[in-house]
Amino acid sequence: MSRTNFDTLLEAGCHFGHLKRKWNPAMAPYIFMERNGIHIIDLHKTVAKVDEAAEAMKQIAKSGKKILFVATKKQAKQIVADKATAVNMPYVIERWPGGMLTNFPTIRKAVKKMANIDKLTADGTFSNLSKREILQVQRQRAKLEKNLGSIADLTRLPAALFVVDVLKEQIAVREANRLGIPVFGIVDTNSNPDNIDFMIPANDDASKSVEVILDACCAAINEGLEERKAEKADSDAAAEQEDQPVVKRARKSKAEKAAEEAAEEVAEAPAEEAAEEVAEAPAEEAAE
Repeated sequence: MSRTNFDTLLEAGCHFGHLKRKWNPAMAPYIFMERNGIHIIDLHKTVAKVDEAAEAMKQIAKSGKKILFVATKKQAKQIVADKATAVNMPYVIERWPGGMLTNFPTIRKAVKKMANIDKLTADGTFSNLSKREILQVQRQRAKLEKNLGSIADLTRLPAALFVVDVLKEQIAVREANRLGIPVFGIVDTNSNPDNIDFMIPANDDASKSVEVILDACCAAINEGLEERKAEKADSDAAAEQEDQPVVKRARKSKAEKAAEEAAEEVAEAPAEEAAEEVAEAPAEEAAE
């Protein structure tokens, strides 16, 4: 079953592209027609691409890996933040920090610096500083929180990127391509889809359009996370069931061992008595 449909995308305005004079020829296969100087995107192809991207994102989430959402344009910021937070994924909605992927260790140092400031504040170490120094530290902490607070839990490179406007976020796309990280992206008629692994042809300027596509993708991610939890629970239950028979077999073997020892004692007793009788018989005959 499709995760979205033609009518939903049409109502959200996903079919509106850019002006004809701003188009990128590489998007020609996904353009349905031109009306009043504006390109109209073929939503049938958009539906197929949304399903393809959602299934791939589901598998990534099911494997326990992270998908980094990137959207720094004003109309998509809050939507991306809400959707990514709902599925516990990292996101970037402020300025893209250059080298975030290609120079990831440095970014991690900045995140650790933010954690250290929190630790020292909790310990009361900063209480000995002057008001001016405390204010400087607070401003530095606020700046780090604004730019890197949403990726504080990202301890390693993400398994994939989801980009709302691939033209605006071309630095992020370039870094991901350099490291071989797959890129999911909403691609408008003025963008180049060649560097996008899972492209979704749609309007990337309308907030409603972005929200509809993110709903479908995040629903798929949520399904992957739920399946991962279910598989983990099943594996734990299977492991417990495997451990129980081993204990039973061990107990049974001890019981069998005790029974065998008792049987051997019972079997040895008549044999010893018979041997004693045979030994005593000649002695009695000799005495007579």
